[in-house]
Amino acid sequence: MSSSESSPSSTVRRTGGVNLEPIMSAAEQAFAEQGFYGASMRTIARSAGTSLSNLYNYFPSKDDLLLGVLERANGMLETRIAGALAGAGPAATERLRAAVKAYVGFSVDHRQAAVVALSEFRYLHGDRRAQLVEARDRTQAIFQKITRDGMASGEFSTRLERDATRAVLLLCATVPNWYRASGELTREKVAEMQADFALAIVGARRG
Repeated sequence: MSSSESSPSSTVRRTGGVNLEPIMSAAEQAFAEQGFYGASMRTIARSAGTSLSNLYNYFPSKDDLLLGVLERANGMLETRIAGALAGAGPAATERLRAAVKAYVGFSVDHRQAAVVALSEFRYLHGDRRAQLVEARDRTQAIFQKITRDGMASGEFSTRLERDATRAVLLLCATVPNWYRASGELTREKVAEMQADFALAIVGARRG
């Protein structure tokens, strides 16, 4: 079978209300630990406690399964950021701090999903890649609007709206590469630290 481990169909079939959590969790772990090419559909099916044919019934290729894992991760991230912003103040500085802390919290609490999102995205191509890019663009748009609002209000001194936003997102996304729960920094301290760094990137004014 090819590297994408394709079955005849090329689109994810409807689940009909079936709980796919065991499959998604097994796939997420496999992709995080073994990478896209190292993980096999057979091993994922075994870890999920299902048959290979049943796995292919819902995810006709390994590409589709990776897309499913990444879409789920992005959905959880969007929900967490939205919740944080709902409780934040109106100032761009407050909103950026809340959004960054939410993103970092997600990266720590769902480390495997964050690792897969950061390292395995490059294996998606064509329509699958376009689908995920669209989802990621929504997250970037949230941060970019905060940056734009901060520039307009005079809270942020940066004039590089898009580049500053990308730098902030990268700051959040790469936390799983170095954070360890057994380290000196607690989850909360890491989130606060990254938020401070993000505000420095956009040139947040003190006081």
